[in-house]
Amino acid sequence: MTVSAAYGSWPSAISARQVASAAPAIDSPCTDGDDIYWLEARPEENGRSAVVRLSVDGKKTDVLPSPFSARSRVHEYGGTPYIIVAGMLYFCEQSDQRIYRINTWAADATAEAISPADQDLRFADFCYDQKHQRLICVAEHASKAHDEPRNFIAALSLAPPYALSELVSGADFYAYPRLSPDSDQLAWISWSHPNMPWHSTALHLATLDNEGLIKKIEQLGGSATADAGVDVIFQPQWSPDGDLYFVSDRNNWWNIYRHTEGDTASAICPRDAEFATPLWTLGMSTYGFFNNDKTDVAAHHNIAACYTKEGLWQLELIDTQTSTSKTLALPFTQLSSLFAKAGRLWFVGASPSQSGCLVEVNTQSGQHKIIHQFPALPRQANNYSLPQAITFASTYDEQAHGFYYPPCNTAYLSPINNEKPPLIVMCHGGPTGATSTGLNLKIQFWTSRGFAVLDVNYRGSTGYGREYRQSLNAYWGIKDVDDVVAGAKYLIAQGLVDAERIAIRGSSAGGYTVLAALAFTDMFKAGASYYGIGDLETLARDTHKFESRYLDHLVGPYPREKATYRDRSPIHHIDQLNCPVIFFQGMEDKVVPPQQAQAMVAALQAKGLKVEYMSFPDEGHGFRQAKNTEHALLAELQFYSDVFGFDLPPDQTS
Repeated sequence: MTVSAAYGSWPSAISARQVASAAPAIDSPCTDGDDIYWLEARPEENGRSAVVRLSVDGKKTDVLPSPFSARSRVHEYGGTPYIIVAGMLYFCEQSDQRIYRINTWAADATAEAISPADQDLRFADFCYDQKHQRLICVAEHASKAHDEPRNFIAALSLAPPYALSELVSGADFYAYPRLSPDSDQLAWISWSHPNMPWHSTALHLATLDNEGLIKKIEQLGGSATADAGVDVIFQPQWSPDGDLYFVSDRNNWWNIYRHTEGDTASAICPRDAEFATPLWTLGMSTYGFFNNDKTDVAAHHNIAACYTKEGLWQLELIDTQTSTSKTLALPFTQLSSLFAKAGRLWFVGASPSQSGCLVEVNTQSGQHKIIHQFPALPRQANNYSLPQAITFASTYDEQAHGFYYPPCNTAYLSPINNEKPPLIVMCHGGPTGATSTGLNLKIQFWTSRGFAVLDVNYRGSTGYGREYRQSLNAYWGIKDVDDVVAGAKYLIAQGLVDAERIAIRGSSAGGYTVLAALAFTDMFKAGASYYGIGDLETLARDTHKFESRYLDHLVGPYPREKATYRDRSPIHHIDQLNCPVIFFQGMEDKVVPPQQAQAMVAALQAKGLKVEYMSFPDEGHGFRQAKNTEHALLAELQFYSDVFGFDLPPDQTS
């Protein structure tokens, strides 16, 4: 039985607690023998990152005992923090960033630190060098004695006294140190200021001597310099028979290439789709090698790859010898963290009605099965709002993209007085990134209460080719703002939402778009900023090394373009901001210092506008603890209730 109720006031079975305690994030699957391992980030354990094993007998076990947490802080955002070698887990421990090891098969094993103590070192993105019995990884020296951390490729001996040596240095950043199958060659990518890894990267190949030291380096593709205007390299990887592959966007789209002798490379299966994603965290993987015939080692010429086209992800099996491919029909629209071995592959998959789960695919049959997932909410599929892809005109004679989610709750009808639903426009972070079509309970939290949601892939987002990704260069705070406004106007023109009840929310860089849209347009009636940026100058001066020159591309070189930074900083345009705003801020945030939100709050209070501020002393950049996410969501819901004038049921406020 359905009843009529005002939009926004619908009672929902999706509570803030359920959203905050949603399925732990799964990442970085790998295998050791016949056993499968993965990471789980668990909000209910204060954000602890556990390592889980699914053994061949079907038993699931935590192999990293609490309170240990495998999480790296290289580049602040971290990356793949562990590797398994013959049952031995090597991982970067969150608390001190040292490398520890623990025997996963010993009943009473304890974790032992093996990297140097008291040297301010961080580690991520590991590979194992069997020939020289060592780990090779990306390292970061974060000593306060230097202006910024120093990055390099390191080798850590696995025999006492666990000597740490520096293999490669000189660039500002490194990623993907990968050994050839014979351990005689090492490939990696690097980049330097003012680049980010989606602006320009260089692919290197080194020959190693008998001691495992670098004796010759050549550059195979890309460039580490800012003005080269060449391709961006992603995920170099060796095939089992010793060929080097990588992803490049040299033809506008991130496609997979194979390196051949003579410094040439060819795309193995070119198409207008993206086989990569922005390298915000180290070790990201979108493809891997498999072999249908386990008895024939030389037959390792097959690639499993996930790619995105028009915002949706798919899985493709590619024969590199014939350049033929087959796209598998799978019930997932979001794929990540692909790992392949022998005749199987694994990835993290999600869909609009399925949260992230670990999926296994048989490469011969093409059949898949979910081998690990978390209990689903007791909710029927028709109670989830499904994304509708939209493309709409924006400024500069260009288009933008997004996903529209209509209100959805089968227990409630829209009011009979032709009321249209309030709209929440969502801005993803980055800004170089993209929104996901996987089940997002933070979206369903709103749609199940009678809100419509527009999740915008504004210009600068990934998944639509290099030109679209780079179209935000020099226009951050302009084109992204134009796009969220244009998207809202598009839905208004379609008669889908209430023009007088439109809010905008976003986190980090998305929070900047929120604040800029509120300051520079009159489209929105309320805003929610999660650790958003109010002062671009402060961000340019005070943020961490990885992003310290990011704004050179998005806005312009600082301080040369200081006037532009001030013009686009909402903090300097409070007089133009005339609607309520709620701020959420982690006090340990090293990416966006809390002072930015506090300055915005003080300015709004002085102007007499409705403003709320919630700070969380135990959070950094991005909330990891369930209790904090819950409190923030409830506060945001109450805020919209106050601003838009609808009543909340008593059981929806706690």
